[in-house]
Amino acid sequence: MKILLTGLLLSVSLFANAQDYKEPSKESQEYGVYRSKVTIPPYGLPKVKAMVSGLELEGDNDYNETAALTAKAWNALSFREKFTYCMIHGENFSQNCDASPPVQDEQKKVFGQLPSAFGEFSWSDRQLKFFNDNQDSVLALIRESVNRSKRVGVNYKEAIVAMNAVEMIPFLEEVYLKDKKDHDILTIFLLLMKENKYAPFLSSVSYKKLYGNDSDYGTYIDFNSANEALILQRVNDFYKNYKK
Repeated sequence: MKILLTGLLLSVSLFANAQDYKEPSKESQEYGVYRSKVTIPPYGLPKVKAMVSGLELEGDNDYNETAALTAKAWNALSFREKFTYCMIHGENFSQNCDASPPVQDEQKKVFGQLPSAFGEFSWSDRQLKFFNDNQDSVLALIRESVNRSKRVGVNYKEAIVAMNAVEMIPFLEEVYLKDKKDHDILTIFLLLMKENKYAPFLSSVSYKKLYGNDSDYGTYIDFNSANEALILQRVNDFYKNYKK
């Protein structure tokens, strides 16, 4: 009887979830694809793609594995080839069992977190060290690419945040203001102010909503002219007073 009751409850739950599912609008889905686009650098791309395709996962379990070049292969790459490798492949793997639910009206939101560039993969310590040891050169390549493509791929956004690259704020604001389409550039500003513990932001209502105890990966504030102006004003004040 207990097994039968459990089965009935599970069926009711699945039915309820199916009833709750709502397909996002076409505009929302298109913006979701736009947000998740990775920029592919051209430097040594065929060579690097061939190397990545030959990598296999290694590790003890599905939650802590790597798919990484050997130290010899990594060291043999030129600086620009290493940049391409990092921008198209994260060496660390951690299985995510729960699929994220679809986001409604994604284009009307400013999220507290960036979408993932590589799904269940992420950059390893070696890759993050490469960014930090070569920050000026990496940022120069990102600027060069963005000026060429007029886009800031999600991998570039993650790298800028990972490097705590505050110096990119004026450049990113200029890119954002051209069409005001990429709200994740505003998310970069939020994350940089958070990382650097900018007091006027940490004491704001926006911070409590986006990063407080009740926040999660999908927490957002509405995209509107008032919130946009407030984020830009705050990040410009932060940038003017920022000291390393």
